[in-house]
Amino acid sequence: MARDYRMQKRAEARDQTRQQIVEATLQLHDEKGVVQTTFAEIAERAGVGPATVSRHFPSLGDLVRACGAHVWHEMRPPTPDAAASVFAGAATGRERLVRLVEEVDAFYARGAHRLGLAARDRELVPELNDFLTAVEAGIVALVRAALANAGDGERAIQVAVAFTSFQFWTQFKRVDLAPAELTRLKVKILECALKAARQI
Repeated sequence: MARDYRMQKRAEARDQTRQQIVEATLQLHDEKGVVQTTFAEIAERAGVGPATVSRHFPSLGDLVRACGAHVWHEMRPPTPDAAASVFAGAATGRERLVRLVEEVDAFYARGAHRLGLAARDRELVPELNDFLTAVEAGIVALVRAALANAGDGERAIQVAVAFTSFQFWTQFKRVDLAPAELTRLKVKILECALKAARQI
């Protein structure tokens, strides 16, 4: 019984240390980015030795994956399996586009800082590329679900995906419009872009 208790306490301490390391890493990644953060800085911030960080996370990839799980939970990105439900009850094409814009905008607003940092280091850290690829798959699924009743071909879907990208959203953050006006503008842009894509 005493041995079981000691093992449980050891496991709890191990989990607590791991959590400290992940939290310290997330803070530093938010401040500096992934590539610019060293294991020594993480250890100092977490209040542990560098060897402890390496024991819990032998590689940068292991650490990024662990942090990515926390970030995914916080950001709540769209997922392919839930995409269709976003448009339940939206009868017209315009209603579906409004839902699409609102859903994408809300997600980007939740994750803007970390998405920007991840994009910056994407080519250098494969796990960041994997994370962003999964995010992008969710956006594509949303677009496909939004246009499901329109019978659009692949070209129109690609155009709509381009206009719902994080880069597009970032540029439109600079436009001086109230949120509702910005939504209307984006819907009109999507409608025009889709019309043009259908005519090519």
